[in-house]
Amino acid sequence: MAFLATDTIAAIATASGRGGIGVVRVSGQALRSFAQHLCHRTPLPRRATMTEFLAADGSPIDQGILLYFPAPHSFTGEDVLELQGHGGPVVMQMLLARCIEIGARIAEPGEFTRRAFLNDKIDLAQAEAVADLIDATTTVAARSALRSLTGEFSREVHRLVESMTGLRILVESSLDFPDEEIDFLQETDAAQQLRVLRKSLDELRARARAGSVLRSGLQVVLTGLPNVGKSSLLNRLAGEERAIVTELPGTTRDAVRETIQVSGIPVHIIDTAGLRDTDDVVERMGMDRTWQEIARADVVLQLVDARSGITPADQAIAARLPGKVERIVVENKCDLASKTAQRFMLQGRVHLLLSARTGEGVDLLHDELLRVAGWHGTGEDVLLARERHLVALDLAAEKSALAERHLGQLELCAEELRLAQEALSGITGEFTADDLLGQIFSRFCIGK
Repeated sequence: MAFLATDTIAAIATASGRGGIGVVRVSGQALRSFAQHLCHRTPLPRRATMTEFLAADGSPIDQGILLYFPAPHSFTGEDVLELQGHGGPVVMQMLLARCIEIGARIAEPGEFTRRAFLNDKIDLAQAEAVADLIDATTTVAARSALRSLTGEFSREVHRLVESMTGLRILVESSLDFPDEEIDFLQETDAAQQLRVLRKSLDELRARARAGSVLRSGLQVVLTGLPNVGKSSLLNRLAGEERAIVTELPGTTRDAVRETIQVSGIPVHIIDTAGLRDTDDVVERMGMDRTWQEIARADVVLQLVDARSGITPADQAIAARLPGKVERIVVENKCDLASKTAQRFMLQGRVHLLLSARTGEGVDLLHDELLRVAGWHGTGEDVLLARERHLVALDLAAEKSALAERHLGQLELCAEELRLAQEALSGITGEFTADDLLGQIFSRFCIGK
């Protein structure tokens, strides 16, 4: 940001549009005098005061409630004013314009939260959790974001950092005193401590990976030959007729998208054009888009007809699917094949027998999607995580593994432990580049 952190900033903190109440938030230095200009009265700390908000000529702009939070006991760590007025857009804009007239400037996206981070009111993981809580699409995601906001994720990271620091002290002490009779590493069982640390790190990575899916959702693509029931399965999962279903092959020409919830996880289902040889230009364009969607998928559900089983054409499609994408074979129309819904393994691949028409076996598909997402239980231990958190945790795990491998070469071990600790500390913002901060906070709402 090009502005000084000592500037006074203001923004409308409530959503645009009409509402019963609207809030303008102000943060800066010495806001008692700011309130005096706005209301002709000195506010009391943390006391709701009914007042009139006044224009420069003393005429009332609105009547509402004034709240004053003096530094450092506020969200941003600075003086904060909250002006609660009537929630009409014109009234809010008039009130904001008056704040600008007094000396504030309009806040940039995320600037209130950024100031809270810079003033050590919250760490970077907590700051990101603010945006995640606002953007949560399910109740489970909202609870998980709130846990991160209250510091649960950060506390887990700090515990790992403290353990890493203790190990670094042991290793570097051995480097500093090589002639001592006492072997520091054996005496303190550093190898066992490092194994325990790596196990704790793996557990946190698993919780974070599940939280990443909870935040962004699972991308599931339905693919297969025409007329195997892809659109019927989409409609069954969505609980309504979202895609046209006919007996004619090639009915679906373009991707049809629907988001559902499975045990609180957002699952983005994408029904695609059937894959086959055709001279129809539009249908070929639809198939090109199918392969584009498959390349972006977390899970590919390859549908086949349970009556005919896996045909050479199905095998040809399977051979083209990306090897790194999770693939589940769904043998649909089990009711017409007089087969019972079930899950089984065939050549190392999960197969599900189900009926999209009757719904038989769809619960098995739900269970498989949860398995792919790494979801267990109610999700109460899941920590909402972003891609950068996962990258940092993976790097810390990689460096910790190298440190264990180099325990016999203490210089290398010490360096790997240092790199692992830096990766972990980057999650909470102890080691964070300014350009990364700019990217993170630019995605926030104005007024937050």
